[in-house]
Amino acid sequence: MDFPYLTRFQPVLLSLFRFITGLLLFQFGVAKLFKFPPVPMFAKVELMSLYGAAGSLELVLGGLLIIGLFTRLAAFILAGEMAFAYFMGHMLKGETPVLLPLLNGGTLAIAFCFACLYLSAAGGGPISVDAATGRK
Repeated sequence: MDFPYLTRFQPVLLSLFRFITGLLLFQFGVAKLFKFPPVPMFAKVELMSLYGAAGSLELVLGGLLIIGLFTRLAAFILAGEMAFAYFMGHMLKGETPVLLPLLNGGTLAIAFCFACLYLSAAGGGPISVDAATGRK
């Protein structure tokens, strides 16, 4: 079933999707590096650790996604980071690998991975710095 009246909103919704995805990743970077808001699991994150590196990527590249600058590259790197986060931080948690994301807490990492993978292919949409500067 096709909804042609919704098709006209697709470019703007792509930009909104990019913005919200970037904002959500950016908040993780802020929480890990600046301890705001205070989240217990990020309380002891140091800059020169895996969590610190992840927070730096999420802060900088999430910010680039928010404004839509270098969208494809930023999203591709973030997709890789989220895949790494899933395999290292969720699937291999504990003594035995748990393959079900619902049980290992990796659902959000998988969703971010594929959201960013999609953005790396689709680009930032018409409301972005990339579109304003003529980047494809």
